[in-house]
Amino acid sequence: MTMHEEHRENSPMVRHVCVLDDMGLHARPAARLAKEAQRFQSDIRLAAGGQEVDAKSILDILTLSAAGGSALELRAHGSDAPQALDHLESLFRNHFEAQDGG
Repeated sequence: MTMHEEHRENSPMVRHVCVLDDMGLHARPAARLAKEAQRFQSDIRLAAGGQEVDAKSILDILTLSAAGGSALELRAHGSDAPQALDHLESLFRNHFEAQDGG
């Protein structure tokens, strides 16, 4: 769920999302998030609790140990950053269910 979006020139776009699944950001949603993030050319990071990881790496995502209800920041920098943030935010909002058969 989008809570707020920030963007400044030469800085990453930021989108605030929340882990809606009670089980947190466990292996299945982390794998889906990493797979979908890899579709974009932008550098995409996921941040929580003072820690920032590569959103294209399932292992990095799992190190966040994001529990259900956790607030996270998606940070994207690159030519397709707005599209990446829109797409990844929708994954959080839809509990990481497939939207387009993928």
